[in-house]
Amino acid sequence: MKGLFVLCGFVLALLAGSAAIIAGFGSRWNWWHFRTGFLILRWAAYVGIVAAVLSVLSYLVTRHSLFWSIFGVLIGILTFGVPFYWWRTVQSVPPIHDITTDAQNPPRFVSILPLRRTAPNPVEYGGPEIAEKQRLAYPDIAPAMLPVPPDQAFERAYRTARKLGWEIVDQNPTEGRIEATDTTVIFGFKDDIVIRVAPADSGSRIDIRSVSRVGKSDVGTNAKRIRKYLKALPEE
Repeated sequence: MKGLFVLCGFVLALLAGSAAIIAGFGSRWNWWHFRTGFLILRWAAYVGIVAAVLSVLSYLVTRHSLFWSIFGVLIGILTFGVPFYWWRTVQSVPPIHDITTDAQNPPRFVSILPLRRTAPNPVEYGGPEIAEKQRLAYPDIAPAMLPVPPDQAFERAYRTARKLGWEIVDQNPTEGRIEATDTTVIFGFKDDIVIRVAPADSGSRIDIRSVSRVGKSDVGTNAKRIRKYLKALPEE
């Protein structure tokens, strides 16, 4: 009977964790709107922390079923911790969703435009205000300069996009333009990317822009994507 109280904490944590997981994948599978998924995730986090506390208190009172108590605590804390980390990230980054290595002349989408026809977020760049917010938050975002001709730089840029698993929508070597879409793992948010390869004095310049289709804030996702791409881009 004593172990039943601890088991209740574990089961509650398990239900909260399951709800947190299904919150995102339900949005990805179009079972509900992503805002509904956020709401489910929020309440799952609340229940998760309650379950963790319940698991601890139940064991301290009964001194029984340590195994289930530990797992209840771990699952509960994890269910609460991940959304809490996302929330803290939202508070620490500007509410923007359009990041580019060239804020003065951002690369422009062409082939992806029809795919964004119903997207809430526009493809038009937000101008100096957005550029200043990006500069303050992500001062390291800058173009890549490669010491090779544009045709070689384009090939490297294309291979890197493929290596990162992006869905290539279009590649135009003549215009030096690559367009792709990346989908987030859990909620299935689609972010669109355009890469521009142009000649430069030292060889070639590669600019990249990543824009979310939905959401005022991207929780820093687009900046992370650009950093990952530039890091993966071979210079030689």
